[in-house]
Amino acid sequence: MLRSMLAATLGAVLALAAPAGSAGAQDFPTRPITLVIPFAAGGSTDLVGRLIAQRMSQELGQTVVVENRAGAGGNTGAAAVAKANPDGYTLLMGTVATHAINPALYKKMPYDPVTSFAPVSLLVIVPNVLVVNPNFEAKTVAELIALLKANPDKYSYASSGNGTPLHLSGELFKTMAGVNMQHIPYQGAGPALNDVLANQVPIMFDNLPSSAGHIKSGKLRALGVTTAKRAPSFPDVPAIAETLPGYETYTWNALFAPAGTPPAVVAKLNAAANKSLQDPNVQSRLADFSATVVGSTPEELGAHVKAERDKWAPIVKASGAQID
Repeated sequence: MLRSMLAATLGAVLALAAPAGSAGAQDFPTRPITLVIPFAAGGSTDLVGRLIAQRMSQELGQTVVVENRAGAGGNTGAAAVAKANPDGYTLLMGTVATHAINPALYKKMPYDPVTSFAPVSLLVIVPNVLVVNPNFEAKTVAELIALLKANPDKYSYASSGNGTPLHLSGELFKTMAGVNMQHIPYQGAGPALNDVLANQVPIMFDNLPSSAGHIKSGKLRALGVTTAKRAPSFPDVPAIAETLPGYETYTWNALFAPAGTPPAVVAKLNAAANKSLQDPNVQSRLADFSATVVGSTPEELGAHVKAERDKWAPIVKASGAQID
């Protein structure tokens, strides 16, 4: 009799639990979602993140709040998301830095780029650009190379931080061009841009989105984009590869949740993100700075991360960059 009563009670509990779990996923989200941007405000990742967050808020019926957590080349913000509750309410705007470069750059990582996250969607691929203050004397990539060769170690360049794609873009440039210039790392592209605009540092490798407005207004001079071909939104700006054949770097932005997030929640986030990317206004804004819209399945993003890790590891090693 007692055994039968226990079995019946357990069955009732299980019967109640299953629908409750399903209902939880079906009702998601019921409160605001936090999207962590692991870099300072004003940079490319911040611009893309805020644009997507605003549109996803409409799709999900809940506000997606952007939170900037800069530090350690993106590791600080990424680690915070990796340790968050896997319920879909804390997301990461991941990049090539957080998921492909940093694992090869840092001796100790506070998270695993593969096992610590649930991939949601690869959003965009973004060109980088070599810019200088308008008062700087070099007006082309060839003139910059000649100037740097004539004045070894005299000039410096800014980036969004040690080991970021922008730093490595500069190091690859130095290696391929056979020149020297001092690297000055900042806590994000925004602060670095401020100093280049103020002519405190003359040269910078930046993501094209965060520099685009300044290029158009004449506050920055673009010498070349880092992709193999010219960017559609700046057809008059040559590719650096036109002067240094074979030169190519770029970055990307993707949405991640903590590992263990329910598949049904990941699916809802994926659908909202990809539908946001289909919005003509979003596509127009992204096209302004030549970001290529992707929109992927979680599985495709997972495969992309693994491929990017294989690509960037030898580049980091060749640069000699290493952070304890």
